[in-house]
Amino acid sequence: MTKNNRRKTGENGRVPPLSVFAPVRNLPMRPQTDGSGALRGLDRGAFAGREHVRGPAVPGIEAEVQRRKQLIHQSVERRAIISKCYKPKHPEVYTLQDSFLAPEFLEIVRFCTSPGADLQGLLCYLESFSDKRIYRLPVFTEEFCQAFVDELENFEQSDMPKGRPNTMNNYGVLLNELGMDEPFLTPLRERFLQPITALLYPELGGACLDSHKAFVVKYSLHEDLDLSSHYDNAEVTLNVSLGKEFTEGNLYFGDFNQDPSPVPQYIEVEHVGGRGLLHRGGQIHGALPIASGERWNLIVWMRSSAIRNQLCPMCNRKPELVEAEGFGDGFTEALGGEVAQTVNLCALG
Repeated sequence: MTKNNRRKTGENGRVPPLSVFAPVRNLPMRPQTDGSGALRGLDRGAFAGREHVRGPAVPGIEAEVQRRKQLIHQSVERRAIISKCYKPKHPEVYTLQDSFLAPEFLEIVRFCTSPGADLQGLLCYLESFSDKRIYRLPVFTEEFCQAFVDELENFEQSDMPKGRPNTMNNYGVLLNELGMDEPFLTPLRERFLQPITALLYPELGGACLDSHKAFVVKYSLHEDLDLSSHYDNAEVTLNVSLGKEFTEGNLYFGDFNQDPSPVPQYIEVEHVGGRGLLHRGGQIHGALPIASGERWNLIVWMRSSAIRNQLCPMCNRKPELVEAEGFGDGFTEALGGEVAQTVNLCALG
């Protein structure tokens, strides 16, 4: 982390009114904000709902600030124990290699980094869904997905301490606690995903996604079955289906949270092994109940400090920041009046 840069966070922002949403099949009616558990600081205004906090925080917000500060300390402690005591079954999956990536994905990246690459050319490589700017593309090979899930199951079955992936999922793995930020996730974001998102989402900082939060979620009949309607604490989200065998559990997408319509139109999107969905973090979405089997998904929330420093995506206000550690929620703040610089590596890495 650069000397004059502090990574900040803000989440649990204003939830759009219930009247904005309409059910499809048996979709949950109440949207939620999917807040990050590990943080570097807090946007106090995000905890005030529709009233932005100025001056001293009200007791409830201050208690939430302290609770979430404690979460990051607990995460750091877990990571230290895991680093010291856990023996990986597949140590090779912890460092990103080009061989993990689908040849078609590498071809897409080559196009995006070539002279004259443009959006229309990129769209020829992607599967698009309606007009919601949701795109499917191959990401990982089947062999990598199998080895990665096997590694995650090995960790799950160990006696290592484990944290919740986020405030809505109870089962899964925080990948920074496995030490995967610097050797795997940061190069995935910087080298491979950012050339794509720069063309797809320029107004969301797609060319300058300088931090992330990544986790794997697990769905099965006796654990989490589905995921309620929500939007992410991210400018851009990548959701990759890793396996295993399952039925049902489709994703569904509604409006962009900053541009709701009176009667939104929902679409369903199936999971395809090894393939990922790119969508705007503010796109309201959820997952329908799984009917059988077990499903694992890699989720990467990608954040642009250049965008969120101006407007917290969770409360739609200018953020009021509280310092925290690591990537936090992707906010930065200059010290001593100097201009903030972006952070490329997780300080926890």
